[in-house]
Order: sequence, then C-alpha cells, then structure tokens
Amino acid sequence: MNDGVYVGNAGKDAVLDKGWLLGHFKDADDPRYSGTVEIKWGVHPRGDERSQWVTGEQRTALLVLIKGRFRVELPDRSVLLEEQGDYVVWGRGVDHSWTAEEESVVLTVRWPSVPGYSVVQGD
Repeated sequence: MNDGVYVGNAGKDAVLDKGWLLGHFKDADDPRYSGTVEIKWGVHPRGDERSQWVTGEQRTALLVLIKGRFRVELPDRSVLLEEQGDYVVWGRGVDHSWTAEEESVVLTVRWPSVPGYSVVQGD
C-alpha cells in the first residue's frame, strides 16, 4: 500500500540511482518523484572527479559538504568546501566540474528536475 510516505537511508538508497534520491527519474507513484527538484547524496572517494565539465546547465544547484574536502570548479573560480556545512550555489548556464580532495559526502539539490537529462556516472 502506498500511503505517500517513504522512509529510507540516504547512504543505502543512493546506490540505486547513482546517488540521486529524489527527482523526475523516480516512478510517478513513488513519494520521491518530483518534477521540480532533484536531491543527491553523493559519496566520493578521495580523488574522484567528474569525467567532464557540465556545460549548458539548465538548472540551479546547491551543493552542501557533509564531510570531507570537496572542490567545485566554476568558469571564473575554484571553490573549496572544507568545513562541514560549507556550500556553493550556482545558477542556470554556469558550467561546472568537481573533485573530491578527500573522501567526501555531499548533498546536492538541483531545480528544476529536467526530464530527459540522464543520470550518468559522476553526474
């Protein structure tokens, strides 16, 4: 029975969709389905990095450091997140990439949730 409630563990559920917990890519009857926002629990080993820059971004993003040391590369600057709770926000059209300088856990929130944008390794 679907009562509109989902209880889970981010660390365990994250492995099901490459870290993404909530967004358009969940089944429509799943409480984690959203056409307006996407949420990711990203666990990254030291040295993990995005395979290529994201270009032509259609969403706004918020990335919050839970633990570790994580660098976000933006067109005109490099942002180092090193204290729990450090965060960075970038808007639509801002290209970006990232590197985990230490084993890191980051929470990413993106909006809107864009159908057709595939969930790929390192996203």
